[in-house]
Amino acid sequence: MSERADVLALLLDAAREAAEVVMRVYAEADVGAELKGPNDPVTRADREANALLVSRLARALPGVPIVAEESDPEAFFGFETADRALFVDPVDGTREFIAKNGEFAVMIGWAEKGVATCGVVLCPALGATYGGVVGEGAFVIDHASPSRVPLHVGGTISLAEASCAVSRFHRSKTVDAKLSALGVRTLVPCGSAGVKGVRVASGALDVYAHPSSGAVKLWDACAPDAIVRAAGGVFTDATGRPFDYRGPVAQGLGMLAANPVLHAEALRRFAGAT
Repeated sequence: MSERADVLALLLDAAREAAEVVMRVYAEADVGAELKGPNDPVTRADREANALLVSRLARALPGVPIVAEESDPEAFFGFETADRALFVDPVDGTREFIAKNGEFAVMIGWAEKGVATCGVVLCPALGATYGGVVGEGAFVIDHASPSRVPLHVGGTISLAEASCAVSRFHRSKTVDAKLSALGVRTLVPCGSAGVKGVRVASGALDVYAHPSSGAVKLWDACAPDAIVRAAGGVFTDATGRPFDYRGPVAQGLGMLAANPVLHAEALRRFAGAT
């Protein structure tokens, strides 16, 4: 077993423990939702799962920085200089969690020398866990069965025939104009960067496009980045730039994930729409 496979096993166990906390809060009428910033909600599930994951991972991997969304930035100060780092989003898709539509995930990503190499996206309300190790493959586990089913991105090579996951909440006239320029067969709004990413990794959707001018937080990108690439796809910001997990925490412009052919064509069309 490779070191990355060992790390993946740890991330799967930690994500399962966190998912139990998340679903306990999800079942409650009052999830403790509040705003920690403009249009930036947080719940008890975010905070409790964050604390559990940080504690669990720190015990297992002492000295490895844990860049977690609900942690004080002082807790991961200096992660940019580390050879390895963890990126944690305890509830990716908090708006969906609050709306109780099921489209949220526990996400843990592992990066080596600034590159995402291992990731877990556990979707507790959807009953599925996605994992991947770059160079070793990606898989999904249906919660009704313990077996791992291999994943690979879809083979569609024409955007005119492609289905594209897009943000449900983070939209603007500029984003919609660029999405229109893609010329895809259908746009599929859904929540959580992780959910959108794994739907591309599984071939359920062909593209994940968010051509935003806003920077992406690394805890939103690392886990789906690793899984999409482990499944044979390409994952970058919307200008084609790979994410650098040596920091800063917020970087890039939007997200784009697809098989290599669709990814390259999407970049050309985005460039032509500016």
